This record gives sequence, C-alpha cells and structure tokens, in this order.
Amino acid sequence: MTTGTEHARIALDPFVTDLDGESERLRAAGPLAAVELPGGVPVWAVTRHAEAKALLTDPRLVKDIGVWGAWRRGEIPQDWPLIGLANPGRSMLTVDGADHRRMRALVAQALTPRRVERMRERIEKLTRDLLDALPADGESVDLKAAFAYPLPMYVIADLMGIDQAELPRLKVLFEKFFSTQTPPAEVVATLTELAGIMAATVAAKRAEPGDDLTSALILASEDGDHLTDEEIVSTLQLMVAAGHETTISLIVNAVVNLSAHPDQRARVLSGEVDWSAVVEETLRWSTPTSHVLIRFATEDVPVGDRVLPAGDALIVSYAAIGRDEEAHGPSAGEFDVGREPGNRHISFGHGPHVCPGAALSRLEAGVALPALYERFPGLDLAVPASELRNKPVVTQNDLFELPVRLGS
Repeated sequence: MTTGTEHARIALDPFVTDLDGESERLRAAGPLAAVELPGGVPVWAVTRHAEAKALLTDPRLVKDIGVWGAWRRGEIPQDWPLIGLANPGRSMLTVDGADHRRMRALVAQALTPRRVERMRERIEKLTRDLLDALPADGESVDLKAAFAYPLPMYVIADLMGIDQAELPRLKVLFEKFFSTQTPPAEVVATLTELAGIMAATVAAKRAEPGDDLTSALILASEDGDHLTDEEIVSTLQLMVAAGHETTISLIVNAVVNLSAHPDQRARVLSGEVDWSAVVEETLRWSTPTSHVLIRFATEDVPVGDRVLPAGDALIVSYAAIGRDEEAHGPSAGEFDVGREPGNRHISFGHGPHVCPGAALSRLEAGVALPALYERFPGLDLAVPASELRNKPVVTQNDLFELPVRLGS
C-alpha cells in the first residue's frame, strides 16, 4: 500500500471552472485521491461510493481538528479562507461519540418530521409570492436571484427564528464564508460577525421564545441534556449555512439539468416521471455539495491500495462520488430522471453525520420545482449552458446566476 507522498496531488480549482472534468480526474486517481485545497493545503479525497460509505462510518475518522497534524504544527493559518468550514466551532458537525449523539438528539427533538411538514404551507405561499413577482412570459430573469435564492433563505429564517432584516447582511457574509477568494484580512471579521448575528438571535429567543427551531433548541437544552450557548450558536450557524446553500443549488441545478435535457423535461411535464425523481437524480448527478470538509484520521486507515495516514485530513468529494459507475452503472455519467433507484446516492451524507435537514431541502425543491414549471412550462435557459459560470466555492456546486427566459 502507498501513501500520498508517492503521488502527485490534484489541486482543486479555486474558481471551479470545470467541476465535471475535475471530478472525473479524482475518480480516475482511485477511491482515495491525494489533493490540494486552495491555499496549498494538502488533504485526501474519497471519490467512490462504497469507500465513502465505509469511511463515513469508520470510528477512526473524527471531526476533532486537534487530530490534524498540519493544524497542530501551525501549518494552517487562522485566516485561511476555508477555516470556517474546517473549524466552524463546537456543534454536532465538529464532535463525535457521546457529544455528537447528545447534540444531534436535541436537534432531532427540535427538527421533527411534524415541524418540517408544518413548513409546507409556508413554503407553498412563499413560492407563489415569488412566482407572482417574476416578469411576464417571454422575458428574461436571473432565476437564482429572483426565486432559487430567496425561497430557501426565507424558509430557513422562519425555521430558525432569524429576523428577516438580517437576511441581506447574511447573504454577504455567507458568500464570504464559502468563497475561496475572501481576502485573508476579512476571514476572521466575517466569522466574528456571523457568530455575533447568531448569538444575538439566541439571546432574543431566550428572552422571548417563539415557534422556531432556535427556541426549541434552547427549551430542549433546559429540559434535558445541556447545550451551551456556544453550541447553540454554532449549531444555528451550521443549520443556516447548510439549510440555504444546498437547497439553492438543488433548485438551480435541477432547472439547468431539465433545460439541457429537453427529452427528460418532457417526461416530467407530461406526468410520466414524478418530480421526486428530478430531485433525486439532480442530487446524484449534479450534487449541490461538491466537497465536504473535513475529517481526520486517528490512525492509519487502508483505502483500496492506499493508506490514509494517521493525522491526515480527508474530504468527501460528493461530485465525484455521484457519478461512480461501480455504484450507479455504466450510465452513471448521464442525467436520467427515469433511473432505477438501485444504489441510492449519498449526497446528504451517510452515517452518524448525515444531514439532519435533508427532508426540509427535499420538501422545498419538491414544492418549488413543480410550481415553477406549472406557471412557466416553457421555461428555458436564456444563454447556452456552456456560458453559465460557477462561483469560486470549492464546497458548493453553485452558479453566479441563472439567466432564463420564462414561457408558458
């Protein structure tokens, strides 16, 4: 078996100019690829479905950044643009074992299936209102800015009890939070301001609880296992970050996929294929989350013919994993809404850290997409798909804008 020192590293493109090509190169490098994150940070990437499922449930891989040799040696600067994703504060995302079970149980108590389903009526109203505000048939519009972005942001603000007046500033801050191009001088300030907004929300809900997830987390903490204010603030920030970015990209990518595959779109609009199939195939084929940072090996872990060395870091490359032919067959590289479910994708994760907001994201897309195409069945891209540009975010499959032409 070999380690990363014997292999050239694949540098992830900070501008994400060719995610499909990069994902293909990662898969070709084997189930465990030596990669370099923007900023010259060496890590490993798991690129295959079966190996990812195994590693995501392997107790030798933990979330404690103190295990990372490069971090302990001072090789990762505090102003690294991706530090907020690698070390986002103490929450269920960054702990394991008993602490993780405690935190996740409290989130599960607050984010119940009943609470998610109660959001349906609000999501439907927000969708109608946003569609009503779109221009008339035949006009062009940036569908991301006018529809795909505001819907998840309004939903997550409602769910978490965040003042909607904060949303414009949160948009700016989260763009800096995820971007590889945030100047070092702004990294710490961005993280500090985000934490301040979340802390103010927690303080407001302690003083005046409401029917929202933040209040429910505070109440659950007081009634049972304790969550510190730091843990609630970090959990709130995690839920807001993941809760809007993933769903934005899911809606945007579904529209791009259907526009690029009119035969598939016709099957859906005719009722031959359910919209849930569009959601699931989009999650697999153009997953909203391209790479998830970051886990750390407490000991040497064999993966295929390589070894993930103790003290090294691992990212999960979902964009590569989603098109793994060993999991999804020889047509894994094709977008097919009629695909047999078979070996389901793992785009929301797998194992103890699977995304707790997956049901909400599916609900939002499952409401938004059919309503959009019922109103504008002739909707199509206003520019060739080749002209669409990804944002410089190595963790998200995210476009700057989605220009479309509306049509009935």
